[in-house]
Amino acid sequence: MQVEVRIERYADQGRCVGHIDGRVVFVRFALPGELVRVELDEPHDRDDRFWTGEVVEVLEASPDRVEPVWQLAGPLAQGGGVGGADLVHVSLPGQLAWKSAVITDQMHRMGHVECDPVPVERADHDVELGGLNWRTRIEMIADEHGMPSMRRRGSHVRVPIDTMPLASRALLAVADEEHIWDGGFEPGSQIRLSVPEPRGIDTTHADSQALLKAVGNNYAVLVDGELRSGSKHVRESVTVAGETFDYRVDANGFWQVHRMAPVMLANHVMDLVRRMLDGRKQAVLWDLYSGSGLFTLPLSMLAAERTRMLSIEGGRTAVRNAQYNLRHCQISSADARVGDVRRTLQHVPSDLAHPDVVVLDPPRAGAKAAVCRQIAESGAKAVIYIACDPTSLARDTATLVGELGYRLADIRAYDIYPMTHHVETVALMSRE
Repeated sequence: MQVEVRIERYADQGRCVGHIDGRVVFVRFALPGELVRVELDEPHDRDDRFWTGEVVEVLEASPDRVEPVWQLAGPLAQGGGVGGADLVHVSLPGQLAWKSAVITDQMHRMGHVECDPVPVERADHDVELGGLNWRTRIEMIADEHGMPSMRRRGSHVRVPIDTMPLASRALLAVADEEHIWDGGFEPGSQIRLSVPEPRGIDTTHADSQALLKAVGNNYAVLVDGELRSGSKHVRESVTVAGETFDYRVDANGFWQVHRMAPVMLANHVMDLVRRMLDGRKQAVLWDLYSGSGLFTLPLSMLAAERTRMLSIEGGRTAVRNAQYNLRHCQISSADARVGDVRRTLQHVPSDLAHPDVVVLDPPRAGAKAAVCRQIAESGAKAVIYIACDPTSLARDTATLVGELGYRLADIRAYDIYPMTHHVETVALMSRE
């Protein structure tokens, strides 16, 4: 069933909102102010609170609308539907406006705080690259012919692909060298490439041979979790406040996926921590949901002359890597623990029980109220919350600000997921 809809505003999950006979409809590939023809998702005749649908024709276009640079990720009506780039129809400035509006709205409606429009910062060279070539990790599934593929939305159809426009130029060079696009995989197998961004080379303009030389053996091709070529552990290099830190990271594990995200986030977090410590020489810090130690390492060494740190992460492999990274940097002042954050915080050593600043980077579901209360009970004067989901951030902000006496002192976002609705937000909450 197709209907005409006037689009009213941005919504979450890369959709916009319109109304049909008083019923809310969430529309993919739309923009506010547009008049569009929408194909409603089946079944569209249910008595639900809302419907969903997708643009099949634009009758009156927004100035922010552009032709998708990656057609396969665009609307189904244009031969797309593979996912992975749900804002591919939006100009780069329009994408920043979209993300700022969503964060600001969620902080108002769910966080119950008033703030100016949240600024969204873009990584170096992302405009020059057209919002493409930023992913240092990609995952695909082999189709029935053994070719790398992505599933078309709303079906079981697998669309073979011969490139990945969002992948970094270094990753694409490795993929070509490893003949990934030639196929030959077992049908149904999961294919993962991890290629850390090589530092000290202009990856925006270097040719494939220069990129391959810079990458060396620091990459991984995994099939169904098993290493096919490269290294099981890859090395990530991040410069924070002029100091370079090297990390060992599991090739099949989590790491910030944008080539510049670790640098941008770690430097901003360091700036905020130092601002909160205000020159004091001694500090206790917590790094919760700490992964392989992206923030733990620089904070342990640079935040204050005498820093003691507790880091907690639920993934055993990530914690083993964090402990290795701490030893490699000869850091003995950090206690890196594995376990559920809420339960682990019930048994904190007395010398680490009262942090000056808490840094947390929880999964998409957020930290939730119990952990927020534990942070407040610790007496922490400042909380630096890194969020990949504005809704979860807003919900936890309502707990920290509305119930526990903190105030929102700073908030900004980073567009480390161009062409998608995802955005990373960093909020500083403090209290006297």
